[in-house]
Amino acid sequence: MNDKENDKMKKISEKIETPVSYEYDVAVVGGGVAGISAALAAARSGARVALVESTYTLGGLATSGLVTIYLPLCDGEGTQVSFGIAEELLRLSIQHGAEGTKHPLPTCWLGSGTQQERRARRYDVQFNPWFFAMDTERILLSEGVKLIYGASVVSVAKQDDRITHLIIEGRSGREAIAVSSVVDATGDAVVAYMSGARCAEFPYGNKLAAWYYYRSREGEGLTMLGVCDDMTEKSHDLTGKRYRALSTEELTDMMIDSHASTYADLMKKRERGDEIYPTAISSIPQVRMTRRIVGKYTLDDTEIRKSLADSVGVFSDWRKRGPVYELSFGALCTEDIDNLFAAGRCISSTDDMWDITRVIPVCAVSGEAAGVAAALLCEGNLDIDSLQQALVSRGVKIHI
Repeated sequence: MNDKENDKMKKISEKIETPVSYEYDVAVVGGGVAGISAALAAARSGARVALVESTYTLGGLATSGLVTIYLPLCDGEGTQVSFGIAEELLRLSIQHGAEGTKHPLPTCWLGSGTQQERRARRYDVQFNPWFFAMDTERILLSEGVKLIYGASVVSVAKQDDRITHLIIEGRSGREAIAVSSVVDATGDAVVAYMSGARCAEFPYGNKLAAWYYYRSREGEGLTMLGVCDDMTEKSHDLTGKRYRALSTEELTDMMIDSHASTYADLMKKRERGDEIYPTAISSIPQVRMTRRIVGKYTLDDTEIRKSLADSVGVFSDWRKRGPVYELSFGALCTEDIDNLFAAGRCISSTDDMWDITRVIPVCAVSGEAAGVAAALLCEGNLDIDSLQQALVSRGVKIHI
């Protein structure tokens, strides 16, 4: 073992006493679309809710990551399948107008379009990330959600199989949040992993994406450089690398590679005579699949139109027309931690299904279900019948 390797194995001892600065019924960790949905749902269920976000902007990949395509709420055959907060957030995202020509305002869905028109135009849209971030912040605050920006969960405290406190660290140092229930909407199953719940990693890694907004003589637009939403071998590969994206060093490398690819693309266009300027680049790594929980139920892409007794929502396949799935509540729960629920791209699914469940509409559907479940657990009223009734009362479709 050389000196460098030996240095990496050195450890220091710390004696830390952490003040309990907050106490909430429900703590939602991660302020992407799943976390926004979970916090809204829990607050509207009467819970005292805190939302912890490591950056200073809500929306996650949908805003800071510039992945500004709100994928379909419909089955591609003219029928809407996802409702509730999933539709509320889509409409919120375009209340100031849609962006881009590939995904303009879906007027046939927002008004009185015919079935034929809706078959020809899926219920999706391109939105402005900054309006969406500010509008979601405004609506969360109006519902009484406590926002905690610039803080990351670094540890958890447990009693038996329950999380009692989340340990966060930010500019104020280490602080604890006393909690009754937790929603892990981190995208990387951070809370689940730290609490000892069983997790699984995406075995193939992530290709590089380097989306950016620009201004040129022709106007403004979005360049979707590198991998778009297609995670198959057909998608463009900028570097030939695969990023596991679960370590500080690798995420740093990914961002450096993203910046370099964006810069190279801009310089190439300027060299050919384009007067082009970047107006926004991604401020977080554009990862798609990293780590998820191993839930009580694992969703699979072969379960098309399969009826699930514990369904808490319905969603479609954004990649093709036709397939529709029910969302098992078991996919949001672990066998290991009683008061932890997953939402968003870290719910329990097979690798093939993961590519379907990681996108904005499904994040909103799973987030709403997790938020309501977390609030009901605080009240001591969580059972599948009560959860389904609560979701239906909010306009959620739970069976195909």
